[in-house]
Amino acid sequence: MTGQEMPATDGTASKTAPLPFDTSTAHQARMYDYVLGGKDNYAADRAAVEEWAKVDPGIVFTARANRAFLGRVVRYLTAEAGIRQFLDIGTGIPTAGNTHEIAQSIDPCSRIVYVDNDPVVLTHARALLISAPEGVTSYIDADAREPGKIIAIARETLDFDQPVALVLFDILDFIDGNGEVAEILATLLEAVPSGSHLAVMQPASDLDETLILAQQRWNQMAPATPVFLRDRAAVTSWFGGLDLVEPGIVEVDRWRPAPGAPDGGVIPLYGAVGSKP
Repeated sequence: MTGQEMPATDGTASKTAPLPFDTSTAHQARMYDYVLGGKDNYAADRAAVEEWAKVDPGIVFTARANRAFLGRVVRYLTAEAGIRQFLDIGTGIPTAGNTHEIAQSIDPCSRIVYVDNDPVVLTHARALLISAPEGVTSYIDADAREPGKIIAIARETLDFDQPVALVLFDILDFIDGNGEVAEILATLLEAVPSGSHLAVMQPASDLDETLILAQQRWNQMAPATPVFLRDRAAVTSWFGGLDLVEPGIVEVDRWRPAPGAPDGGVIPLYGAVGSKP
């Protein structure tokens, strides 16, 4: 799909007519929205989640742990690392606790560019990605496999002479081949200056056998968008040359958890943040 930026929003939702999509077939973005308690989903999506839960009963807890991880990462990057620019690739359907909401709650001047190439996500992004007046929130319709195009368009909103946080959650697991992932990340990191950060989430192949069964079930239900699990060594390889932020590469619920946060057992998702020297 050709990369194209939707105009930045400053409090006024776009009135462009929504793109059509098939609500009779389950879609991963709407399934995730349902698991998180959102309203932008349909019967087919809810049925698919229930089917998935037969294989992976912890799907709801895992998805919410992932969303909470995003919140902690963005708060860290904004409040502690001083980042004011975010390039969020693979954003999914906007729901509670989006990157721009968290960053702009700390500094309203924060600038956020979201990237996705899913017509379902694009439809909702038109109405829901509303920026604080002091900052900017925009959306690029582009494929994560085209990082050069993403960077070129993002330059219209972000200053690549200043640190940028690259956020890639629940997107690298839809890209086949660790080599291709490494090339994508290398291109993105080359474009940003010292002080920039990379934050990723990747479903694990070496933490819980249940997730492997769930992956197999997912790939049967959605063969057009297969999921690829990876082990800790693969995730570690993405951070070569970066300084890992403590506690390093860990299960998402163990990355700087809030005091007193409950232990939900094994969360088979790796999360990590690294800074560019």
